[in-house]
Amino acid sequence: MPKDHEELVDSDAAKPSSAVFVSVAAALGGFLFGYDTAVINGTVEAIERAFDLGGVQVGFVVSSALLGCAVGAWFAGALANHFGRPRVMLMAGVLFFVSALGSALSAGPVDLTFWRVIGGLAVGAASVIAPAYIAEMAPANLRGRLGSLQQFAIVLGIFFSLLVNFVIQGVSGGASEPAPWGGPAWRWMFAAEAVPAFMYFMIALHIPESPRYLVATRQVDKAKAVLRKYVGGDVRFRIEEIQESLHTDKPMRLSEIRGPRLGLLPVVWVGILLSMFQQFVGINVIFYYSTSLWQSVGFSESNSFLTSVFTSFVNIVGTIIAILLIDRLGRRRLLLSGSSVMLVTLATMAVTFSTATVDSEGDLALSTGAGAVALVAANLYVLGFAFTWGPVVWVLLGEMFPNRIRASALGVAAAAQWISNWMITTTFPELAEIGLSLAYGLYATFALLSLLFVFKAVPETKGIELEDMEDLEKIGKVRPSEP
Repeated sequence: MPKDHEELVDSDAAKPSSAVFVSVAAALGGFLFGYDTAVINGTVEAIERAFDLGGVQVGFVVSSALLGCAVGAWFAGALANHFGRPRVMLMAGVLFFVSALGSALSAGPVDLTFWRVIGGLAVGAASVIAPAYIAEMAPANLRGRLGSLQQFAIVLGIFFSLLVNFVIQGVSGGASEPAPWGGPAWRWMFAAEAVPAFMYFMIALHIPESPRYLVATRQVDKAKAVLRKYVGGDVRFRIEEIQESLHTDKPMRLSEIRGPRLGLLPVVWVGILLSMFQQFVGINVIFYYSTSLWQSVGFSESNSFLTSVFTSFVNIVGTIIAILLIDRLGRRRLLLSGSSVMLVTLATMAVTFSTATVDSEGDLALSTGAGAVALVAANLYVLGFAFTWGPVVWVLLGEMFPNRIRASALGVAAAAQWISNWMITTTFPELAEIGLSLAYGLYATFALLSLLFVFKAVPETKGIELEDMEDLEKIGKVRPSEP
């Protein structure tokens, strides 16, 4: 039997379950991404009391991990091109583990900030490597759903982080109280992350290298084997496509994303702005500050923890909806829907918080009716983000860039995302002191701008092979005529 025919037969035997397995394994980095970024939520009030911090200091400690995220995202692409995708995942697993234990044992705000930055490096690397790896391993007809696993893993990580925090503070009687097994409860909230970090490291030892990395490093036979087992289709033709799209076998450089418009290629600017708008709508204010936010408007500590857990569950539901819809409705339509929902709900929260009164102790308080409206609006806002901007941006970042610049461009876009996240997270405590209505009014404005941006500049990439995404203009020509 001719060799080419053997390749076609072998690749036809490839099972979708194989691609699903490695995608789930890679997305575990997203689980730690979500866990690490949300674990701070339940510890904010306790850290503030333990280290006697002010509003600006709290904002910096909470957001410090995001600086590490930006650095990790920036360099992850180059590291992945040099060492390979799974090896970078192993590095991230070690950093997650060390950060968890270091944060738990921190003696003051300076070393806590240091260990949070170390964890941020791992989060930044995972934010780049997982979507790029999944996009490179997934068949085109499954790429949207498998790419959404990254966001699904992130929201699962957020949920379990908040759930673990809720349980630890519950059995301890509060985040600042001693845990039954010794030490303040908030320290155990950080330490618990070491368990999934170790699991991530072990799983990363057993996943294959990306076929595109293998081709780029002249390991064509290994690339063929990976394609036959995990992707399927015409293996020989796919190898030729990858070779053509890569152009050369040398590692990609950041210089390759330079273009005539403000120094970068147009498609890279689209990725950067998608990343920035994803954060400027304020979603991570909910996941970093929700427990202290609800306490600040009259909820008890226990109810605030429980409300945060429920909100993260809504986040999971929304992400499941996205996985079911993204390859049917497309990326662009979901983004437009999400911007619309977030605009309405954020505006509602801004108006509602403007009705808050100040009690005798100087704390904010919402009436029962206003509190219910704020709670419903907050959860609808999270739902609107979760089934649209949350997963869709990661899918787009994993697939919209041409092969030759994917890792580098994704690194730049992800770095922009983390810097934007840091800006929003750092400024929220000060904005909240001025007025919660100001903060949420600002996020509503960005939701409106994101709607206009998607309508004007974001292409549809549903069903397009990665090798066909040469530039933004080409993608635009095949964009369905949808809103």
